Amino acid sequence: MNDESVTIHYSSPSVHRSSDLGTVEHWRNLKLVLEYDGTAYSGFQVQANAPSIQGEVERAIAQVVKGTTRIIGAGRTDAGVHARGQVVSFRTDSALPTETIMKALNFYLPEDIAVVAVEAVPAGFNARRSAISREYEYTILNRTPPSPFWRRFAYHMPGKLNVDRMVEASRLLEGEHDFAAFAEASAATRSTVRRMIKAEVSREGDLLKLRFVADAFLPHQVRNMVGTLLWVGTGRLDGAGFRQIMEGRDRRRAGPAVPPHGLCLVRVNYR
Repeated sequence: MNDESVTIHYSSPSVHRSSDLGTVEHWRNLKLVLEYDGTAYSGFQVQANAPSIQGEVERAIAQVVKGTTRIIGAGRTDAGVHARGQVVSFRTDSALPTETIMKALNFYLPEDIAVVAVEAVPAGFNARRSAISREYEYTILNRTPPSPFWRRFAYHMPGKLNVDRMVEASRLLEGEHDFAAFAEASAATRSTVRRMIKAEVSREGDLLKLRFVADAFLPHQVRNMVGTLLWVGTGRLDGAGFRQIMEGRDRRRAGPAVPPHGLCLVRVNYR
């Protein structure tokens, strides 16, 4: 909880209830945009005996709207993964203004989680199912000395990387493909076909940014793709070899998953 005090003025919402079912008929559907440092959390999704982003947000909502609420997240980020544009939605009969809800939630949330926007959306909106694409960015600190400022948000890799070859290989990811080579075993029983809208590799000084936009991602897919692209960057693999791994659809042939702390959910896109 933040130290700054907040005053919440509650008003009685005009809510009609069904006499036979006892259910609320007039609800608001709210969309929240979250930023968080995922270092201290087991991931987005609630887990037993482990701190989670979902758990913290639901606890804060319960303090503000005075009721138990289950939120729906657009992306189930893993332990240690960050977000600058995670989206969640939930239904409430609270009549509090959205600005008041945002201020109150940030009062009750820990300092490594923040609500940056609250919006009333149509009843049919679902943060996960309504999304048309998601954008992730992986950051690599590519220099010899480490950085205390980037240690929680970038993977330190001191060796020389051929960025041009990584750019060429990343383009092979674009389009609709079977990404089984970059899927975890848990995804084997589901379809591993996804549509990669954009895959980019760029350098900004000592930082290497790998950005991926897709309709959806498989568990650990981004981290597995980055690990394999780093094989290309170090010369262990060429473009033809990268293509063979993709087309072979065998996870055992691809590179290892890079650490989670370099990964960030940047944006979720809706129509």
